[in-house]
Amino acid sequence: MADDNIKRIPTNQPRQEDGAHELATSPDMKPYLNFAKAVIQNHDPAPEPEAIRQLPLEKRYIWRVASALKWGLADCESLSAKADRQTLTPEDFAKVMDLMKFRPMQLAIVLKAQVGAEEMQRMMIEAIGVAKKQE
Repeated sequence: MADDNIKRIPTNQPRQEDGAHELATSPDMKPYLNFAKAVIQNHDPAPEPEAIRQLPLEKRYIWRVASALKWGLADCESLSAKADRQTLTPEDFAKVMDLMKFRPMQLAIVLKAQVGAEEMQRMMIEAIGVAKKQE
């Protein structure tokens, strides 16, 4: 995406998806918010990872992301998606695309943070290659 296609949003006008506030303010996110606050305020964030380390895997941010992908894509197949595309009204198609438009970028950002830029790029390129081979 070219820089000229990026819509700049003032920091005092953030846009949140439905449910984002509830997720961000859940008790399991508190250690992550404390970490972010320390980093943003240029404080030493060293104590904060210990609180995150103490969280069980199933309570961690990355588990929520991975689980959502699993449940959202566990039965992933293209025939049903094609059937939906052929039968959705233009208005419903626009709603679906609005829900999905940032997901590839968000996944790339999370993958980069988790496995590094080179591995994220390798995974995304591999995924694109597989998708292109599908009918």
